[in-house]
Amino acid sequence: MTAAINSQNTQSVLDKINNSRTSLANNEQTFLSLLTTQLKNQDPLQPTDTNQMTQQITSMTGVEQQLVTNDLLAALVGMNTGTGLSEGVGMMGKIVTATTDTSTLQNGSATFSWTQPGASTSLQVDIKNAAGKVVRTLTPDDQKSGNHIITWDGKDDSGAQLPDGGVYTIAVTAKGGDGKDIKATNVKGRTTGLVSAIDNSTGNPMVIIDGVSIPVDNVIGVSNTAANSNNSQSNAQAA
Repeated sequence: MTAAINSQNTQSVLDKINNSRTSLANNEQTFLSLLTTQLKNQDPLQPTDTNQMTQQITSMTGVEQQLVTNDLLAALVGMNTGTGLSEGVGMMGKIVTATTDTSTLQNGSATFSWTQPGASTSLQVDIKNAAGKVVRTLTPDDQKSGNHIITWDGKDDSGAQLPDGGVYTIAVTAKGGDGKDIKATNVKGRTTGLVSAIDNSTGNPMVIIDGVSIPVDNVIGVSNTAANSNNSQSNAQAA
């Protein structure tokens, strides 16, 4: 996904650039005044070193060039912000899947992901309900380093199927061959739903799914709605 940039941050960058430009202009005037005074009052027998003056002027020019570069980068930031909003609008009315801090049990399953900085010899994934109670403990066979994805069948430790709509999180406990803990990072859940609106009030484009705001950057999958898919199939059969 294209990175969405907060417009408030963009404005802050522009303010800093403008302040730097104003400060540089004042410093240039001061520098030229001092240089002119120095040349007027220099000792004819010991004139000012021209190499030193050249270096000073070159330094001032380098700062100006850097400010121009900053202006161009700020413009690119603004372009990225608009692109993020456009992508969000393109998701309106579609089913999307996004990473979130929790997973909602849907159609009898929920998906979670995490990252391990190293391979483990012992791995346990505890699935917790909204109250923080462990309802199921899983011991995945895949213990390699890197990214992991696991799909839970929605059953608790007794084998009972839990109802759809529940919100769950996971706690990952991994240990290496030396018995030391391996801290899992980027522990995330997944949510899937229909995009009903787009919100850019904060400058960071968000898709609204079931009343919940989720950053556009978090969307990892997009598909047509079930209604659209059914219509497509009906049209194909009629043809």
